[in-house]
Amino acid sequence: MSPQLGTAPTESGRPHDDALAVVRWAHNTFGSGLCVTASFGDATLAHVANTAVPGIEITLLDTGYLFAETDWFSDHLADRFGLTLRVLRPQPDLDRDVWATDTDACCAARKVEPLSRALDGSTAWVTGLRRSDSASRQSTPMVHDDLLKSVVKINPLASWTDDDVRRYAAEHDLPEHPLTDRGYASIGCWPCTRPADDRSGRWADSTKTECGLHA
Repeated sequence: MSPQLGTAPTESGRPHDDALAVVRWAHNTFGSGLCVTASFGDATLAHVANTAVPGIEITLLDTGYLFAETDWFSDHLADRFGLTLRVLRPQPDLDRDVWATDTDACCAARKVEPLSRALDGSTAWVTGLRRSDSASRQSTPMVHDDLLKSVVKINPLASWTDDDVRRYAAEHDLPEHPLTDRGYASIGCWPCTRPADDRSGRWADSTKTECGLHA
């Protein structure tokens, strides 16, 4: 385990305060080696990161299949809160129809490969993973070594419940993603996302639950 991890903040039971402290610690510890990625399914991580470290660069992996509402939402948040937004897109020579026959290959090309470029030269990675997202994420630590990606992985929202997210949004007057009130609790790419009250709406017609970013 990386020697820096011994100085990481521990969970205090105050999720909002903990998240800000973890992002500040990550920025102070890793500096320009820190990469923050946000899916912009909601405003939470982007707002937390930018509040903790104003102007911190936030990366959106634009798969080419994001809902138009997600593109608009990320731009809207960037304008409203002064976010420094970096957008990474897939390589141009992709089979546009691969999602229909092989969702794993689609995710590998449109999410995993761009993430590899986003993390190139980085030593730490901040994500929006929460334990309450799904059963497969219930053991998500706040900070740990990601051996597959050779970075320290930092999940400042790991302990947040849905109520914590709603409370934070209300306290800071955060806008909702336009699809939220249309029944989308979890928002990914349009070919593979259906309205649902949890992540079951992602790859709804298959047993797939993760895209490969968080192996």
